Amino acid sequence: MSPSLPTTELSATSKPEFYAAVKAQIAAVLDPTLTQTANLANVSSVLFYALTDAPVSRKINWCGFYLTEKTAETSAKRRMVLGPFQGRVACTVIPFGRGVCGTAAATAETVVVADVHSFKGHIACDSASESEIVVPILTKDAGGSVVVEGVLDIDCLEQNGFDAEDKEGLEAIVAVIADIFKA
Repeated sequence: MSPSLPTTELSATSKPEFYAAVKAQIAAVLDPTLTQTANLANVSSVLFYALTDAPVSRKINWCGFYLTEKTAETSAKRRMVLGPFQGRVACTVIPFGRGVCGTAAATAETVVVADVHSFKGHIACDSASESEIVVPILTKDAGGSVVVEGVLDIDCLEQNGFDAEDKEGLEAIVAVIADIFKA
């Protein structure tokens, strides 16, 4: 059964209003009875088109997820594998601590990069990308320790494509997404 999908509130006059509307749309499409793959596929689509359609029309060229591989034996071997996304063909495996995505996963903190070419160790899956934001998806295990389930990765064709308001808005969205990992 397909949910009735709300449209993004295009009359938002600020980034906080925009992200609040997108967060509500994402909350509406998440379905706890479906797989993480199905849910994240819809989330990547909602985000990609919300960020690229008018009136926002940002030059986003990739939006998607890398998910922590559950079979890694030690923290030194932890890595993420490609999840649902919108955009060009992407790197399929990213080790924790490598590139922007791996750094966000290793530190469990959002990473905003104004110029990816100046980020030491940047992994250039799409050479057209100029800036990037990566938000870790965090949950807690039974003992209360933070678990990095994966990351949301968004790339932009322009430098300085993301700022503090984007960081705040996307972190709020990822907090909603994290609920599908708790089941």
